[in-house]
Amino acid sequence: MHWLSIALGGALGAMARYWVSGFLNNADYRLPVGTLAVNVVGSFLMGVCFVLILEKARLSPEMRPLLMTGFMGAFTTFSTFSLETVALIQEGHIMSALIYISLSLALCLVALYAGLVLTRMI
Repeated sequence: MHWLSIALGGALGAMARYWVSGFLNNADYRLPVGTLAVNVVGSFLMGVCFVLILEKARLSPEMRPLLMTGFMGAFTTFSTFSLETVALIQEGHIMSALIYISLSLALCLVALYAGLVLTRMI
């Protein structure tokens, strides 16, 4: 049952990532904003899921593989982040790469912490 749960969550997470990234990357930004947004939102949602499943038990433990492993694993895109960063560097956009790395790290950590704190308040 865990395998099916992970597969369903993964399919939903991958579709959500595709939609968000496609929508935001169609704009004329110098940074891969779609991947950045997915990673920040994914970090926030990971914090929310952690609290709801493991700390407050408002969601059943069976939801953990579906949400945290399946959905979040497919939705967040660290490997894509890495590829896009290297591409920026190879194209000579060193400053854009450094900004992207800094924003990704800072915003994702803040988003995860915000998800934890806000969900603990519920």
